[in-house]
Amino acid sequence: MGAKLSCAVASLSAALVVSISAAGNELNVSDFSNWDERSFNANTQYTVTTDARQITILSAETEGNASAFYRQSRIDLSVTPCLSWRWRIKATAPASLNERAKSGDDFVARVYVVKRGGLAFWRTKTINYVWSASQAVGQRWPNAYAGDNATMWAVSSGNSNAGQWTSHSRDIQQDWNHAFSEDIDHLDGIAVMTDGDDSNSTLSADYADLRFTARNSDGSCPRS
Repeated sequence: MGAKLSCAVASLSAALVVSISAAGNELNVSDFSNWDERSFNANTQYTVTTDARQITILSAETEGNASAFYRQSRIDLSVTPCLSWRWRIKATAPASLNERAKSGDDFVARVYVVKRGGLAFWRTKTINYVWSASQAVGQRWPNAYAGDNATMWAVSSGNSNAGQWTSHSRDIQQDWNHAFSEDIDHLDGIAVMTDGDDSNSTLSADYADLRFTARNSDGSCPRS
């Protein structure tokens, strides 16, 4: 597999990042036609469709493959610090995997945000929000490949909600401070990945309604 996450982060940080502005304190990044793909071990199949309500859905299927789908853009967290999304899975990767080791770095669904390190590319950092097979919701750990520069964060776990849309809302500035003990004012990209190359797993997930928004008047993030 190689340094799967490290390569994904490098892809997001290497090219020119275009600044985008939020309209009405909301930035919808579910414009998947403007996203790109980076392959690590053949390709996860990413397909864009719309449902009966004309909601755009990104479907991902892997048969022992790994590739990331990503969007490079400068996201102003002083305006829109809250990230929300929905995802749905059929089943997690095998619960027997050690997700904290290189041999078990497979997740049916992950959404991750990236902050570049400028010319010091090795300082590029990322938070990976994952649907874990075995880690409890709220658990955090360093990525097996990228080390302390990439925090894995379980926000869904197990198969009790398999087959159902599950919504999440995260305050990126707060999470970044918890993960890295530092403040952040912008991001340089966002990505999703469904990968099964370490365990040769067949996995599938759907992603929808990825957007950045302002906080509520009480300082909380809106629920998606």
